Formats: sequence, structure tokens, C-alpha cells
Amino acid sequence: MAASRPAPEKPSLIGLSREAMAEALGKVGVPERQRRMRVSQLWHWLYVRGVSDFDAMTNVAKDLRALLKTHFTIARPEIVEEQISTDGTRKWLLRFPARGAGRPVEVETVYIPEEGRGTLCISSQVGCSLTCSFCHTGTQRLVRNLTAEEILAQLLLARDRLGDFPGADVPEGGLIPSSDRKVTNVVMMGMGEPLYNFEEVKTALLIASDGDGLSLSKRRITLSTSGVVPEIYRTGEEIGVMLAISLHAVRDDLRDMLVPINKKYPLKELMDACRAYPGLSNARRITFEYVMLEGVNDSLEDAKELTRLLKGIPAKINLIPFNPWPGTNYRCSSWEQIETFADFINSAGYASPIRTPRGRDILAACGQLKSESERMRKVDRLAYEAMMIANHGEDD
Repeated sequence: MAASRPAPEKPSLIGLSREAMAEALGKVGVPERQRRMRVSQLWHWLYVRGVSDFDAMTNVAKDLRALLKTHFTIARPEIVEEQISTDGTRKWLLRFPARGAGRPVEVETVYIPEEGRGTLCISSQVGCSLTCSFCHTGTQRLVRNLTAEEILAQLLLARDRLGDFPGADVPEGGLIPSSDRKVTNVVMMGMGEPLYNFEEVKTALLIASDGDGLSLSKRRITLSTSGVVPEIYRTGEEIGVMLAISLHAVRDDLRDMLVPINKKYPLKELMDACRAYPGLSNARRITFEYVMLEGVNDSLEDAKELTRLLKGIPAKINLIPFNPWPGTNYRCSSWEQIETFADFINSAGYASPIRTPRGRDILAACGQLKSESERMRKVDRLAYEAMMIANHGEDD
């Protein structure tokens, strides 16, 4: 007698488009004439009410709830660790179950509260295939892309923990901010390069911005890329969110070292793609992220070249004080030098906010976040970059 095989994992309904959800329901026997209505019900419960248990869907018939529980899941990822900074920043280490023959994976998600707003930094990959020399992510290899479900699950879990769904009680240890809505902005700036996982990121962000569900304004969602030029135009055309570029250098030779993808897509190609970004205007500016490295990219000449490079692009330059990590040879520019750099950029007509480091005491600041995925195979606990910006997107 053949050995029994373990039952296959249940697919999740989270992260499916309406069309894909209707198709999934059809495969388990939901009549075609009911599917549109059932999808609308499920969409409301998942993304407006934020339920993670089919039994909570009180206007769905019991037999259908039983059918859904048999075939699907809407469970949240496991919280391995939750840390809260003295400044209110929160960091979650989340574990997602194995996919197919793979292993469980873990990523970190960070919530940054500010007066009247709250920004969630979300990952798109486990690890990263890029090797930016100043970023601890470069020490961790790419494990796999996250699915649309796993990308959205980070947002849903954060809203759970913050009591951010309508009528939800704030959980023990939850946050009670001054605004009614805790997660007002989302930035795709966690682990990985979002544009190397374009389709899953696209599906997740279109669901996040759907007006009948999570209903985040596309002007409050920012996608950060190191410069995957072919996908930049598609981002504006097919997703329509705000764009951020991890720039960090104004000369090809230096950027080749700091951001090696520049060897494939050099600055001229990157700037041409930015100028062609759909919907670009003074009201929809591109944010250019620029980490300040002492003696590397922080001179007045660098500032002058930066304004020349961005000429004609509606832009904001976000200056990020470098947060050292164990083993790095880089040092943060002095505060005086950062202010001198910022003053020149401002005088040239560009907004250049200096991002205040947040969550340093829980290693949640830029460049300090850590992933546990590699720890499953190695002794070392490797880290990844999360580029959070002080003013994420434009206010409505």
C-alpha cells in the first residue's frame, strides 16, 4: 500500500483579483449566477471589515462558509516577533508558510507613526538579488518573490495589530493614534526590488487601492525602485502609484559601485524613464532617495550635479542619514554636511527633507531591518534595507 501523501496546502483568497476569486469559487461549486454577488461579499469582509475567519462572515450562509473553510484560507501570517520603539515605530517579523517544496520564509514589516498619519513599509521579496554596497540587503541572497497574498497580508496584519479596521477593538499593546485611520500611507521600500516582482506587486497594490476595499489613495502609495528601467513606465501606466528612485549617486562610476544595477541601466536611461513617467507633474513628483555617505557622495559638487541631473523632472530629494550596520565600511555624513547639502538643493528649488531616523533602538531604521529567513540555513542573521521616507507620497 502506497504511503499517504500530506494534504496540499489550501490556497488563500487574499490577493486574488475579483476575476480570479470568481474563478476559484466556480472550481469549488459556487454557481455562476451567484459568483459576482459572493465575490462582492467576500471582498467586503476581507478588505473593509478585515476578517481572518470565515465564520465571522455573518451574512454568508453556513453551508457556503463550510465550503470555503474546506477549500480556502484567509489566515494571517504568524507573528514571530513584535517590537515597539520608544518613538512608537513598530516592527513585525512575520513567517509565511512553505510554498510547494520550499521552506517557510520570514520578512519584516515596519510601521512609522507620525502626527495625523501612519506609514507602513512593506517587503516584496525575501532577500534581494541586488548588491548595493551600502545596504545590508546585499549580504542576503534572494530566496523568492512574495506573492500578492503575502504582500497584502503585511498590510492586513498591521491594520489588525493597530485596531485599524472599522469597529475593531485595539488589541492589547495596540496603538491609539490621534487619527481615526492608522495606516494612511504604504511604501514598497522593504526587502527586495519591487519591479523584479512586478506582476505580484501590481496585483497587491491594485487591491490595496480598490475603492470598495482597503481604499488607499494611489497618491499615498509609493513604490521604490533601484532603477529597473523597463518596468518604470509600466508602473505608472498599469499601477499608477507614486514613484521613488533609490539614486544615491550622480555619476555612473560611483553609482556602479553603490547601486550595481546602474551598470545595466545607467543614469541617462534612468533619468529618461523618470521624465517619461505617466502622470508626472508638480502635484505628482518623483522622490529621489539619497543616502548620505561621508566622503563618498556628500560634497557640494555632488549637490550641484544632482540638481543638474534632475533638471526638468518634478522631484523631491529625500536625504537619508546613513545608519551603520555591523561590518560596513561606510560612515554617515556629519549633520553639518547634510544641512549644507540640503541648503544647496533647496536653493535650487527642490524640496529636500532630511529624514529623521526612526526606530533605531529596535533596529528598524533605514538599513537596519533584519530578516530571519537566511537564519534557517545559516548561523548568521542577515539584514535588509527598508528605505522609509519622511513624507511618503503627496497628501490628497
